[in-house]
Amino acid sequence: MEDSGYTNHNDMINVSFHLKRMARIQPYKKAVICPAGRDQSGRVAYTHLTFQQLDQESDCIAHGLKNAGISRGVRTILMVKPGLTFFSLTFALFKTGAISVVVDPGMGIQRMLRCFRESGPTAFIGIPKAHLLRTVYPKFFKTVKIWVTVGKRWFWRGLTMKDIRPLPWKPYPVAETSQDETAAILFTTGSTGPAKGVIYTHGIFNAQIHHIQSHFGISSDEIDLPTFPLFALFDPALGMTAVIPDMDPTKPAQVNPAKIVEAITDHGVTNMFASPALLNRVGTYGSQRGIRLPSLKRVISAGAPVSPRIVERFVSMLPEGAEVHTPYGATEAMPVLSIGSTEILSETGKLSERGSGNCVGYPLSGIDVRIIGIDDHPIEKWSENLILPKGEVGEIVVKGDIVTRRYFGRPGANALAKIHDGHEVWHRMGDLGWMDEKGRIWFCGRKNHRVITEDGTLFTVPCEAIFNSHPAVYRSALIGVQAGIKQRAVICIEPKNGCTEKNREKLREELLDIAKSNELTKRIQTILFHNAFPVDIRHNSKIFREQLAVWAEKQMKSAHEKNRFPIE
Repeated sequence: MEDSGYTNHNDMINVSFHLKRMARIQPYKKAVICPAGRDQSGRVAYTHLTFQQLDQESDCIAHGLKNAGISRGVRTILMVKPGLTFFSLTFALFKTGAISVVVDPGMGIQRMLRCFRESGPTAFIGIPKAHLLRTVYPKFFKTVKIWVTVGKRWFWRGLTMKDIRPLPWKPYPVAETSQDETAAILFTTGSTGPAKGVIYTHGIFNAQIHHIQSHFGISSDEIDLPTFPLFALFDPALGMTAVIPDMDPTKPAQVNPAKIVEAITDHGVTNMFASPALLNRVGTYGSQRGIRLPSLKRVISAGAPVSPRIVERFVSMLPEGAEVHTPYGATEAMPVLSIGSTEILSETGKLSERGSGNCVGYPLSGIDVRIIGIDDHPIEKWSENLILPKGEVGEIVVKGDIVTRRYFGRPGANALAKIHDGHEVWHRMGDLGWMDEKGRIWFCGRKNHRVITEDGTLFTVPCEAIFNSHPAVYRSALIGVQAGIKQRAVICIEPKNGCTEKNREKLREELLDIAKSNELTKRIQTILFHNAFPVDIRHNSKIFREQLAVWAEKQMKSAHEKNRFPIE
């Protein structure tokens, strides 16, 4: 058995042990590379930490954190931009056994503040802008006793990084955390419901590292471009060099694609993690200019459904044998399923465009995935009788070592999302789908977005694919407008640029003809045009359907009053 750099006391697991092991095996390899400005010619200057430096730097910080009172079990808000300090602080927190509280700033200030208050933190580590936020909204931070500023401290009290980083370096005795001990609380984006704190244990992080490495065949000599900060943290544990891109991670849909291409070519990036919005932007830019990215072995895109068109466009930039992988999962369980671009482009993509749903692939080794009957109520105990036959649409549920067991402080959410199976737990993904004869899962949309009409239940993804086939449609959204006990199915259309008001009436007629010709959509008779759907900031693809439904109801009421089209 290979020496891992620590004493294994039965179930003792700490995520930071992976970094220590890599620091011993490849001490001088670069662990993290960050852009640090540009010279007069516009060339990027980079700064970095090797694996040995990152391990030692996080040791120093861990000593300081513990001296400041941030020790094992202390819930600690972390609001630091991606960079060298972000990596050092995160692994220092792992080493002390403290619990990192991480919230996606892309969800908006008010939602983010509610998440912070809900987590009941004792410590707060953040950049000056983050501390300014807590001084403006002090009621959300009443439980915090320890403040650390990363950067210049202004008028507030507390410590700075200089105060908590003692020198010279000496090894830090890593906390002997157990497999089931909490390592972090990661809040969901809340784009399809209230943001909830998902409890991550050291064992779950460890399992994720194992599954990512084994499924994607990642080796320690690789270089990664992680465009989502949380996924960057897997790189030191996997032995990959993390190249932090020059971008705002909260706005991938607005990324400068030239800077992404620049980072890939500057460092010979072999692996890239990107949201579909970023993939679309960079793929469009690259395909228009005939750009090739010969160093890339694989691209992993997740966070929202990835259309076959986006996959095909990006694949055209890759060398032979490289693939775009579109794994499926959620904050509560990831990665769960995966499929590669070869299969998408040769088979499943065509079926998706005809209304089969998005194929999200096969379960990863050791992960159990089933489809159960649609039910909006809690299910206390697992039973094989819950499972639907192949081909029937139901809720996707998953069991395995990457599945989180509970939310922080939300017993009601736990009851709705978890099914107990002896000592194990099935997580209800809240997504609908079906399993084909090959064991692949086809995603059909969120459970709470299904539309229940008098003629049956409609699912968002299959129906929308039919309308998205029209060349003038940028995207569509199926919503339900209340019509008595049941709902009326409405398709909202966001046209591509250049579609004038005059053209829209003609487009409406063409879309209604398309709807009538398909069994899935033949009963949809209402089409509304919307200039720009309300969507999540991060992915620019998760549609806020609840907002769209309110808008649609007003539009239909107004149209009815003007006798523009009938409402029943």
